[in-house]
Amino acid sequence: MTQQWKKQNSLKKPLLTPLRKQYLPQILHTKRRNNSDKHLMQTNDTIAITGAAGFIGSYLTGYLNNAGYHNLILIDDFSAENKIKNLQGKKYLHKVHREQFFDWYKSHVGGIQHMFHLGARTDTTEMDYSVHKKWNLDYSKEIWELCSQNNIPLVYASSAATYGNGELGYKDSHDVVSKLHPLNPYGQSKNDFDIWALEQKRMPPFWAGVKFFNVYGPNEYHKGRMASVIFHAYNQIKKTGEVKLFRSHNPQYKDGEQIRDFIYVQDIVNICVWLMQNHPANGLYNAGTGNARTFKDLVKAIFTTLQLPEHIVFIDTPIDIRDKYQYFTEADMNKVHAAGYNHPFYSLEEGVKEYVTEYLETGKYY
Repeated sequence: MTQQWKKQNSLKKPLLTPLRKQYLPQILHTKRRNNSDKHLMQTNDTIAITGAAGFIGSYLTGYLNNAGYHNLILIDDFSAENKIKNLQGKKYLHKVHREQFFDWYKSHVGGIQHMFHLGARTDTTEMDYSVHKKWNLDYSKEIWELCSQNNIPLVYASSAATYGNGELGYKDSHDVVSKLHPLNPYGQSKNDFDIWALEQKRMPPFWAGVKFFNVYGPNEYHKGRMASVIFHAYNQIKKTGEVKLFRSHNPQYKDGEQIRDFIYVQDIVNICVWLMQNHPANGLYNAGTGNARTFKDLVKAIFTTLQLPEHIVFIDTPIDIRDKYQYFTEADMNKVHAAGYNHPFYSLEEGVKEYVTEYLETGKYY
């Protein structure tokens, strides 16, 4: 498996673009293929974002602010002190507690033109399905119904965790959704909502469920153990000069050659915004780079950025997660590319360099 993957990926060239932020206004101001402006986001539109205080939600808030979008409704539980800095300096109309949002909307009917539903319970080690069901399934159904009733386009966060161990591949085909076997309650709850969404007759005027792969980047300081591998590896290196990686317990993979589709948070947000702007066919869309890399590649990029010698120590994968551990993920990106998305992705080396030098080394937020 490893050698075959190496052979296939040796032909892939890194997607290098030195001036990434040039694509932000380009994505936000492109017209739909049919040149219709009916649902395009305009800077005076009101846009709702659930999970707005979190990692990707706060990044999207800053991203939209930088493009001149200030009429934002931020929805979350804003009581967590470790998330406060994620929203400092950002512009918006209202903050609304997630449990009060539906009542709030009753007095603001017609006041939202676009909905990004990014809020979720994302702890993959939480084994109580009812916890995930409340926020990832039931709450998402309420968001869907509100958008359907009020003609609001919806882009929501699904997850690559829905693919389980990848026995059916990583293609965002609707035909396989009901056959997938996620490895934990988080992935199951996300897949349950995808299944439910695909069954609905009444729906928003446009909807897209975006299957996030391994996202990393600024504004994840608060996530603790659920932060990206890059975040944890950086902190280990700064503290001890070494990084610990899980040893492979699969004979098909050498230590450190477990493979993931790592995607920089700006690329995730680019895809979400592009979908909202262009309204391709309703449905599920993968959001990875389509160019998976090894954990060893990731760690080497951090050492290189920090100009430090490589020192990797391999430790056993904990018994309680060993049988649920994914050794390979790689997004099939043909669907979104066929729909017209052609913006280049950060390579792993580019993303790590920007994240480490501009954010982790300085403690800055986006």
